[in-house]
Amino acid sequence: MRCRRTTGVRPMVSRMLSWIMDWLRMGDGRKDASARRKRTTCRGRRPANVPRNARLRQRLTARGWARWHMGPSRRAVRIGNSPRRACLSMPIRRLVPLAAAILLLVACGKSGQQERKDAPVTVTTQVVQPSQWSDELQALGTASARESVTITASVSQTIATVEFDSGEYVRKGQPLVTLVQGQQAAGVAEAEANLRNAEQLYERNRKLADQQLIARADLDTQRAALEAARAQVATQRATVADRSIRAPFSGVLGLRLVSPGTLVTPGTQITTLDDVSVMKVDATFPESTLPLLQAGQRVRVHSDAWPGETFDGRIAAVDARVDPVSRAIAIRAEVPNPDGKLRPGMLLQVGVERGSHQALAVPEIALVQNGTQSSVYRVGAGDKAVQVPVRIGGTQDGLVEITEGLKPGDRVVVEGTVKLRDGASIQDVGAKQGAVPAKGP
Repeated sequence: MRCRRTTGVRPMVSRMLSWIMDWLRMGDGRKDASARRKRTTCRGRRPANVPRNARLRQRLTARGWARWHMGPSRRAVRIGNSPRRACLSMPIRRLVPLAAAILLLVACGKSGQQERKDAPVTVTTQVVQPSQWSDELQALGTASARESVTITASVSQTIATVEFDSGEYVRKGQPLVTLVQGQQAAGVAEAEANLRNAEQLYERNRKLADQQLIARADLDTQRAALEAARAQVATQRATVADRSIRAPFSGVLGLRLVSPGTLVTPGTQITTLDDVSVMKVDATFPESTLPLLQAGQRVRVHSDAWPGETFDGRIAAVDARVDPVSRAIAIRAEVPNPDGKLRPGMLLQVGVERGSHQALAVPEIALVQNGTQSSVYRVGAGDKAVQVPVRIGGTQDGLVEITEGLKPGDRVVVEGTVKLRDGASIQDVGAKQGAVPAKGP
């Protein structure tokens, strides 16, 4: 019998056993279906020649005649006390072909498995070469505007005019909202009239005092009245100024929340104003990295809203305190934002550079992790895969730094590590160079 490689040996063995059992059951010459049903004893059926008398069956059962088998002599033969032993009543000579068939099938399965194990595994390899590696401390940060304010009213009054639109860029001092100011304007006019009268009285009294026609004390009283009139004018003008809301600095306005005729009170939000020319990015790092964080260090910022784009900045300040709950230290970086792509409140990936050096790096998919032990498959002599333990460093852009375990020029398996085992033969379908672009500061 010629062995054929099959994808599943167990189903084939099951089918062969079924065929052999059918053949054995038909070995006594009775090949019709009715005779085979009468001879069946392994399923708990009573043969036809078992006495139907209940008392006789009880006596036979008490003597151990628990199961019956119909032989060629049409007599009830004792098989044993165990129900399962009834299936073993067939002659030993009939078991020889069954055992031979099982051994043959198992040998074929082992032969096919051995052939599959010896077949080379298709993989992709890469030659490891030194490259410029930039160490980074990674963290998540939140963006905020360099200057940010919520524009509100300081008095209770009705809005007369709205002089801006949502999202508009405004200059410092530009009017935004003007409140109704009729009564306040009248107060300014009255104060200015009083001021002119006080100035005239003071000038007249000064001339009389120079001629010594009035006492010097009267002149001082008139001077005080003049100063009070001037202060009253300033007060009234400030009241009018409170009815005109202006931009405190240059920036971009948010959504307009009021309309002409709206009654506002102190604290009523009108809009927001943000200076987004330079963004502040706040991030936290573990306290163990405190010696590695200093003002002036370069940072690289990435946003999911702008994939593939990098925003460069510098650390402006490092917090003076460590959070006692999270044991983290906060930093604040300033990132130029001339295009306005970054917005306040965005979640950003922040990387703080610690310098660059030459290092070996492999793709993350080439790393095999077994608990806390990391390893890679290095291609040895005769295209054999050798599992080598390695020590890893930092990760960035899908690469892992290898600090120990490999040397320049080693060829490692990148794709296909799941199918590999130590010492397996491989077939390389495409080698890659392991050079990583330099990432200097």
